[in-house]
Amino acid sequence: MNDLSGARRSGGGGPLWLDGATATELQRAGMSVDGPWWTNRAMNTEADRTRLRGIHQGYLGAGAQVITANTFRCNLRALSRLGLFDAGLAWMVHAAVGVAQSAVRAVQDGRADGPQDADRPLVAGSVGPVEDCYRPDLVPPDDELRDEHRWLATELMRVGVDLVLVETMNSEREARIALEEVRRAGARAWVGFVCDADARLLSGEKLAEAAAAAERDGAEAVLVNCTAPTDSETALRALRDACSGPIGVYPNIEDRGGIPRSAHVDRHVPAAMGPEEFADLVARWDAEFSLDVVGGCCGTTPDHLAAARDRLLRSGR
Repeated sequence: MNDLSGARRSGGGGPLWLDGATATELQRAGMSVDGPWWTNRAMNTEADRTRLRGIHQGYLGAGAQVITANTFRCNLRALSRLGLFDAGLAWMVHAAVGVAQSAVRAVQDGRADGPQDADRPLVAGSVGPVEDCYRPDLVPPDDELRDEHRWLATELMRVGVDLVLVETMNSEREARIALEEVRRAGARAWVGFVCDADARLLSGEKLAEAAAAAERDGAEAVLVNCTAPTDSETALRALRDACSGPIGVYPNIEDRGGIPRSAHVDRHVPAAMGPEEFADLVARWDAEFSLDVVGGCCGTTPDHLAAARDRLLRSGR
C-alpha cells in the first residue's frame, strides 16, 4: 500500500480521499465569491466561518481524509488588493486554516470511541497561482513568485497545516517555484496542474514534463485538477506514464456549456453529472490508473465524494 509518505489511508490499498469543491459549495449556499474578495469573503464574519466549517464537515462526513483549507486566494497580492496589511494579511491565512482544523476536531470529538489522532484527517493548505489560474499569460516574474509563495508557505506552516497542496497550476515555472518555497518552509507538498486537451498545461507545456519535474523537485504526489473529465482522463494517462510516485485527480464537473473556461460566473453552476455518474467515472479511472489520490473540484459536493468512495470500497479498493 502506497502511504503517500505518511498520509493516512483507509481500507486495504485504495486511494486517499481528498475533499471536493469549496468555492462552488459556498455559491450553492448563497454566498458571492466574486472579486476582489473571492472565497476570502467566507472568513469575514462568524456566520460566514460557520458556513465554511459546515462545508468542511460535510466532506469529512462523506469520507474525506484530507480537508483543504480555504487559502487558495490568500496570497499576498490578492489580500493586499483588499487593503489588508501586516497582521491582517496573516490573519486571513490563519483564520482559514483554523476553520478547517476546527471542523476536523469537531468530527473527531463526535466519534463514539473518542478522538484518535492516528485516524485524524489531514488539513492541507491550498496554494494557488498568485494571479489567475486560467491565465498563464499573467504569471509574474520569478522574483515576485518566490517572495509571494514564500510568504504564504511560511504562514501555512506557522498555523500548523499537515501538508501543502500547490494546485491549479497552469505553468511549470510557477508550479516549480511554489513547490520550492513550500519545501523550503519545511512542508510536505502535492502539486496539481490544470490542463487543456492533449495532456498539456494551459501554458501549452507538456504535462508529462512538468509532472516529472515536480516529482524530481520533491512533490509527494502529482495531480490533475480543475480540468474537465475528458481532458482529465488524457492527463491521467500522461501522469501514469511520466511519474514513478503517487498520482491523482480531482476534476471540474460543472456544466459550463456556453461559459468560457476563463470566465468567472458569480452564481452556482450545476454539476454536469450526478453522484452515481461521478462514481462510475472514478471507478473506471481507478481501474485503469490505480489512483493514489481522488477528490473533486468545481461542481462536486459531499454526495459526489460519498458515492465515489462507497463504490470503490465495495469493489475492494
